[in-house]
Amino acid sequence: MKPSIVVLISGNGSNLQAIIDDCEAGKINGKVTAVVSNRPGAYGLERAQNAEIDAIELDHKKFDSRAQYDQALRQVIDEYQPDVVVLAGFMRILTGDFVNHYQGKMLNIHPSLLPKYPGRNTHQRAIDAGDKAHGVSVHFVTEELDGGPVILQAKVPVFEDDTAEDLAERIHEQEHRIYPMVVNWLCERRLTMTDGRAMLDAKVLPPCGYAND
Repeated sequence: MKPSIVVLISGNGSNLQAIIDDCEAGKINGKVTAVVSNRPGAYGLERAQNAEIDAIELDHKKFDSRAQYDQALRQVIDEYQPDVVVLAGFMRILTGDFVNHYQGKMLNIHPSLLPKYPGRNTHQRAIDAGDKAHGVSVHFVTEELDGGPVILQAKVPVFEDDTAEDLAERIHEQEHRIYPMVVNWLCERRLTMTDGRAMLDAKVLPPCGYAND
């Protein structure tokens, strides 16, 4: 059986689509078994249904606390016995108990060259700072927001007349390339998290990940 991948989304699900496509093309040695959204009507759920993948709505507004929601989410995910849990535009801050339950097999993609610009509005922050390069990072999820060990980064140039929307578009192209690649590494067990560090093929990756230069 191919490794089970569960993807968590909140919106459009373009990274989800890239992962589905690469699974179907045999570029990822795994299978997306479920897609879960905290927002009803998220377009990513339709993408899942079109690919005959279980699409599950779990509306966070129906729960009294973050802990209660995360407990319910964990129960849903664990039914699929995932080898990989992918955060693909999942707009929730997760509790420590949830994160620790999936330690070493939960991935996130963040639109900056971490450790620069954790949190939101990364593109505008890069423009405001006068950065010449911006980018995207895939990292393991830990309790620290956008603070887990970086696995792979991709850089894009920042031009003088760029808007945040221009940068977002350029970065999305890179996201769709690198995220499926990292998902495959984890499916094939080439990638691990050991002692708080990302390791690929039993070698410790540098702080900026495999693409470090």
